[in-house]
Amino acid sequence: MGFSSLSHLNGWWACTALRVLTLIALLLVMKSDIVVYSDSDYLIGLGSYDITGPAADVNMEGYSNMDQVASGIHFRLRARAFIVAEPNGKRVAFVNLDACMASQLVKIKVIERLNARYGDLYTEKNVAISGIHTHAGPGGYLQYVVYLVTSLGFVRQSFDVIVDGIEKSIIQAHENLRPGSIFVNKGELLDAGVNRSPSAYLNNPAAERSKYKYNVDKEMTLLKFVDDQWGPVGSFNWFATHGTSMSRTNSLISGDNKGAAARFMEDWFEHQSSGSKFTVRFENDGHPRRISNIIPSPHDNRHELLELAASFQSPPGRPAIRASSVARRVRGALRQVYKPRFVSAFCQSNCGDVSPNVLGTFCIDTGLRCDFNHSTCGGKNELCYGRGPGYPDEFESTRIIGERQFRKAVDLFNGASEQIKGKIDFRHAFLNFSQLEVTINKGGASETVKTCPAAMGFAFAAGTTDGPGAFDFKQGDDKGNPFWKLVRNVLKTPTSEQVKCQQPKPILVDIGEMKLPYDWAPSVLPIQIFRIGQFVILSVPAEFTTMAGRRLRDAVRTVLSNSKDFGANIHVVIAGLTNTYSQYVTTFEEYQAQRYEGASTLYGPHTLSAYIQEFQKLANALLRGQPVEPGPQPPNLLEKQISLLPPVVVDGTPLGVNFGDVITDIPKNSTFRRGEMVSVKFWSACPRNDLMTEGTFALVEVLQDKDNWVPAYDDDDFCLRFKWSRPSRFSLRSEATIEWRIPQSASLGVYRIRHFGASKSLLGSIRHFTGSSSAFVLAA
Repeated sequence: MGFSSLSHLNGWWACTALRVLTLIALLLVMKSDIVVYSDSDYLIGLGSYDITGPAADVNMEGYSNMDQVASGIHFRLRARAFIVAEPNGKRVAFVNLDACMASQLVKIKVIERLNARYGDLYTEKNVAISGIHTHAGPGGYLQYVVYLVTSLGFVRQSFDVIVDGIEKSIIQAHENLRPGSIFVNKGELLDAGVNRSPSAYLNNPAAERSKYKYNVDKEMTLLKFVDDQWGPVGSFNWFATHGTSMSRTNSLISGDNKGAAARFMEDWFEHQSSGSKFTVRFENDGHPRRISNIIPSPHDNRHELLELAASFQSPPGRPAIRASSVARRVRGALRQVYKPRFVSAFCQSNCGDVSPNVLGTFCIDTGLRCDFNHSTCGGKNELCYGRGPGYPDEFESTRIIGERQFRKAVDLFNGASEQIKGKIDFRHAFLNFSQLEVTINKGGASETVKTCPAAMGFAFAAGTTDGPGAFDFKQGDDKGNPFWKLVRNVLKTPTSEQVKCQQPKPILVDIGEMKLPYDWAPSVLPIQIFRIGQFVILSVPAEFTTMAGRRLRDAVRTVLSNSKDFGANIHVVIAGLTNTYSQYVTTFEEYQAQRYEGASTLYGPHTLSAYIQEFQKLANALLRGQPVEPGPQPPNLLEKQISLLPPVVVDGTPLGVNFGDVITDIPKNSTFRRGEMVSVKFWSACPRNDLMTEGTFALVEVLQDKDNWVPAYDDDDFCLRFKWSRPSRFSLRSEATIEWRIPQSASLGVYRIRHFGASKSLLGSIRHFTGSSSAFVLAA
């Protein structure tokens, strides 16, 4: 080889090496948190992960009803996260949980894991974890006794799946961090919430009430996240309405109306953005349904379809691998690996007195309206229930309220044009709410008062019109009952100081002063403020009522608007049930009425004033760039937890029967029509053996090309329900019933239903299985 040829070859290698190094450098920049060239102000990243939890045996969190024990899945629960970061600067991470509320213990463990992975990039100060307040998720993941009684103590499986899901959603968001923009929009949603304690609301000053058109907040505020390369990648919105469309007798795990809205919106976006492969259309009821254009109807001839279906009879149940369930997930098939998944979260706000049961409250015995002040029927609270828009079908009510939020979110998403600009910052503090000094204005003079150790009033036991209590308790009780006071004193007699501090609340349970076997209620609570440009999130560890939330927002807005950095262009939202849980916060005036919300305002009549005072301090520190005192650390009670929930010992089937065998099959030569229900029953095993995280227990498949079964619907679809049961409480045998209400948009063709599960042997080993029904025809 001549010198000139060698020189040319060396030049080629040098050029190639330079290109490779340049490509590697670009990839490293994309994967790192450093962006050199970008017109965007922020890095944005979103993530989502399954947190469904045990679908059997575990009491549900929210209604405190011992009989409400999970036995299947309506649709799955998720943790959804966003991270917004300044290049080379500060960042915040916000996680929205399809769970009843956040948990201090959960956050402690999540931060420990993030610290181990990322160092001090994510801390308790810049990570917020909020719950949507569904009352249909497994309980047992909080750390204080009062929230663990109905779940028979701590449930490690509930706890672990939530911690894992939050961590993985944040990891996804972190790994998706890319240059992008954020837009904000807001608008009124009029028909998704009503005030369930209007008599307490009327206790607020008339002059204050006259400033507002409604007695609940009707405004939804939405953030739209747009990746510089991929376009829109998600949205988070805040709107106040309770997660109580599903009733206190429901036993299927469900994200309720907000979880449903999130599922609807994610499906809507994925299908409308996926072009030729999938589209979406609305049913007559407005519900978005998946339609696959790559799965044609194999035949128009009904006779040919029946012959084809008859060739697929239900086979015996057979062993499977864990991955089988995950691989058949419908949304896994839709996902484009190279593009971030669209994430939409419907976050909770000041929902304390807001019910989704918008038709009003009625007596179930007479059909008449409930008593206005006490929400009773003939003096009994148990007979007074709120009615959702789908009454008497709670699933329909959930769908309707979810769809109304979804539709408003789509309008705001499509119309979002105000771009978020400016600094990212945050402040966080722990406060001892059992003895916090508060300066209030009384008669034109300043007065110092204190909050109280936590206590629940008599009206707490009356429940609400979303889920009434029992016995002879009633809302609006500011006196108490001698008999129940005697019962209370067996647990703990409140001191005279405590009784005076909590007035006019008659104390039913003095939980703040009960410490055996460990703390019954929190005393140290976190407060937190996020700033993303002109957008501000106030993270509160409680359910604020409508007026309480308005006062807090206004107080913080007043502080921030005095700064040239903000001015009038500021958006303030409340993220309720965030970082931990401490029940309710009412206004001082609402507290006097002692309805359920006032009786559940744990720290006495000045609780709201304490929040306003301390959030004003955070807001001022934020403006001045000053640090705040971290405050006393809350306890980590993980090692003290007690669990009385018995484990799964062994699963069994009748002799000669396999797990996954069909018990009740689809009749031979069956033809169904859209709108009809298809039901199949399988021999199953306890769902606690494997939660099928990011997988599915139930699946509807459609036949393509005569021998290829394609996933069509799974247990994350609103139209498919997985129900699990035992013949008796201590039976080793169990059954899974899978019900499919056929959507109007389902393609004609041949279908079958499958069940995935896992059984436990006497030796403790877990064995996965699957079963299939006979095929059937959808003919019209």
